[in-house]
Amino acid sequence: MTQGFKGEAQDSPDRYLIVGLGNPGADYARTRHNAGFLVAEQLAERWRARWGYEKKFKARLAAADRPQGRVLLCEPQTYMNASGEAVGAVAGFYHVALSRLLVVVDDADLPLGSLRLRPGGSSGGHHGLESVEQHLGTRDYARLRIGIGRQAGAREITGHVLGRFSSTEAALIDKVLNVASDQVATWLDAGIQKAMSQFNGAVEGSANESNAQ
Repeated sequence: MTQGFKGEAQDSPDRYLIVGLGNPGADYARTRHNAGFLVAEQLAERWRARWGYEKKFKARLAAADRPQGRVLLCEPQTYMNASGEAVGAVAGFYHVALSRLLVVVDDADLPLGSLRLRPGGSSGGHHGLESVEQHLGTRDYARLRIGIGRQAGAREITGHVLGRFSSTEAALIDKVLNVASDQVATWLDAGIQKAMSQFNGAVEGSANESNAQ
């Protein structure tokens, strides 16, 4: 059974936390920087989980009962650079083990259409991941990077990152979000190694598919 997060018991066993990073508000909806939000929302739709805002966490939360246990979906409403405030608060309150935490985030250093899941590592200069690392006190949490690419020859990427996907990118990004959701589900069902080996690289149909590592 799937339901909203209201009434969630603090000490429920077998809890997982899947966090999509992004910026709140209509001005940022479906922008490249909100790729993490888009994956979280697709998972909520698949699992028929209802979103609600929890003021004490500064986050939107949804909950679903899956075969592996209770899954919390989280969208921090702190703006990207302070995402760790919400992630740390939710993970701490619900006693989520680091091995059961996954953060989904955009990555301008990966080509559009690429996915890269890792069990840990550096922030790569991503301010959202920097904030999460700061508030958790560790880099040892899984992160799924969604490639959004860069503009050719551009050194300043703020406008690109905060812009919306173009009409020519729309079909590909919808496919990427679907495959990324499959990868998250595989992480939940079969573990990170399976999810990495099965999905990391370029999504079928992207321009970089032939060069996927």
